[in-house]
Amino acid sequence: MSAVLAKAGSVLVAVSSMLSVAVAEPGLPPLTHGLTSIPTGQETPALRLPDLDDEEFDIRDLRGSVVVVNFWATWCPPCRREMPSLERLRQHMGGDGFTVVAVNIGEDADTVFSFIGTVDPPPSFPLLLDQDAASLEGWGVKGLPTTYVVAPDGLIAYRAVGGREFHHPRIIKQLRELRSARPGGEKEPMHPAR
Repeated sequence: MSAVLAKAGSVLVAVSSMLSVAVAEPGLPPLTHGLTSIPTGQETPALRLPDLDDEEFDIRDLRGSVVVVNFWATWCPPCRREMPSLERLRQHMGGDGFTVVAVNIGEDADTVFSFIGTVDPPPSFPLLLDQDAASLEGWGVKGLPTTYVVAPDGLIAYRAVGGREFHHPRIIKQLRELRSARPGGEKEPMHPAR
């Protein structure tokens, strides 16, 4: 009996290994675990877009918080892979002083809704639609995914080009340190009025 159980356990381990390889999308590099510091900081560009409920989102309303701004698309493999990690990060960091925002580039609400239905855990942070990709130039996005971290003082503190495992302890540590080290001050616009 114990030999049968041992063999069944070996089969389960082999099957679970095959499943994890399939989920990791063979041939793709692993998601990385760090953010690139922008030492001098740069002013946060404008970001006013509709969300999936057609409500207008304005990043200026988040002054005083650490804001993770992720530019992505459903056709982008590393974008799809990092979406659950962004939600886990939001769950881990949650509460006052921290927000995740994902800006979908070039797709309609139906496409984004269909994809979000497959994500586990599903994102509970704002998902914005930039169907004509107007935000890319102002933010300096050259490829997807690209993520920026805005400090509470309204300056961009970090950038990540390519897929990340956002709930990795190294990134969580960077974001916690940023939240405590750079206070937000007054709730002034994050960029000049236009």
